[in-house]
Amino acid sequence: MLNEQTLERLRGIGLAGGMAAQAAVRLGTAGAPAGSPPPRAIALLRVAEVQRETVGLHDGEAEHVARLLPALRAELAAQADAIAVGDWVLAERNRFEEWWVAERLPPCNQLARRLHDGRDKVERVVIVSNVDTAMLVMGLDHDFNLRRLERYVALVRMAGVLPLVVLTKADLVPDAAQRRDAAQALLPAGCLALAVNALGEATAAQLAPWLGPGQTVVMLGSSGAGKSTLTNALVGAAVQRTQANRTGDSRGRHTTTARVLHRAAPGGCIIDTPGLRTLRLDGEAGQLAQVFDDIAERARGCRFRDCRHEDEPGCAVRGAVSEERLRTWGKLQREARRDTMTALERKAQLAVWKARSRGARARLQAKRAED
Repeated sequence: MLNEQTLERLRGIGLAGGMAAQAAVRLGTAGAPAGSPPPRAIALLRVAEVQRETVGLHDGEAEHVARLLPALRAELAAQADAIAVGDWVLAERNRFEEWWVAERLPPCNQLARRLHDGRDKVERVVIVSNVDTAMLVMGLDHDFNLRRLERYVALVRMAGVLPLVVLTKADLVPDAAQRRDAAQALLPAGCLALAVNALGEATAAQLAPWLGPGQTVVMLGSSGAGKSTLTNALVGAAVQRTQANRTGDSRGRHTTTARVLHRAAPGGCIIDTPGLRTLRLDGEAGQLAQVFDDIAERARGCRFRDCRHEDEPGCAVRGAVSEERLRTWGKLQREARRDTMTALERKAQLAVWKARSRGARARLQAKRAED
C-alpha cells in the first residue's frame, strides 16, 4: 500500500518522486483516495543485495530474502539485463510467507560494464541501478591514475549519473592539491574533485550534501582505494570490513565481495561495491562524444569529417588536446566498436588483420632478399 506513511518510509531508502509515481501506476493507486488498498497485496521494495539465487529486499524498516519468479528472470536475461542493487521491485508473499519478486520497475538509470572473453563473447554486467551520484574513489598514493579515472568518468556520464571524484589518503602525500587539480581538469562543469582523509572526522560532513534524504550514492574504485572506509564513515557504523593495503606498492586487497545498499547517517543511501579489475564501457562509440565533449567540439573544425586525429592534415584536435587524453579517447572508441560487433564481423576484421600481417612479412622478406 502506497499511503503517505509507506511513502515516507521508502523515501528513507531512496524513493524519489518519479519512481514513486511509476510505482503508484503499477499498483493501481494513482488517483485513489489516501489509504485505499491496492487491488493485490503487492509491496514496493528496494533491492539491497543480490546473491546467486536470492535477493535481499528492503522495505525501509527491515530486509527480506526473496526469489525472482522464473518468468521475470527469463525476461530480463533475454534483454541482456538483470536485477541489480538499487532496483525497485514489486514483490508479494505466498501462503508459506516466502517473498517472490514479480516485477522490476524500469530503472531511471543503470551503471553497467562489458566483459569480453577474448574471443567472440561479450557479456553485459549491470553494476547498480537508480543512483544519483557516483563517488569515484581513488587513492592519492600508488592508486592515483588519471587515465583510469577518465574511464570511470566516462562510465558514469554515459549512464547519465553525476560523477564526484573523492581522492583519499590526502594526509599521506605532499602534492594532494596538485593531484586534485589534475583530476578536476577531467571533469565537466559543475562536478567536483575532493581530496580527503577517509579516516578524518570532517570527511562525513564534507560529503553529506550528496547524501540527503531520497539520494543514492554508489562507491566505485579499485580495491584499497578506501571505499569501505568511506562507507563506514558515512553510515556512522562499521558495516563494511576493511583491511590495510599491501606494503611496498599500496595495492589493495579484495575486502568487499558483494554490492550492498546501506542507509547513511545524513538520510540517503550508499551502495558499496567490490573493486573492479577490468572496466569496459557499456555503450556505443558515438556515445563517447558526450563524455569527451572537448574533442567532439574541436573535431568540427577538422578538414576531414572522418578525421581520426592521428596524422591527418588539417586536424583541429591534435595539439589542442593532451596526447594522453586523445589516446584514451581512441582506445575507448576501438573498444566500443569491437564490443558491438557481431561474431561474423569480428572474424572478418581478424581476417583483414591477418592478411595485412602476411603482406607486411612478405614485403619485409622481399626487401631482405634484395639487400
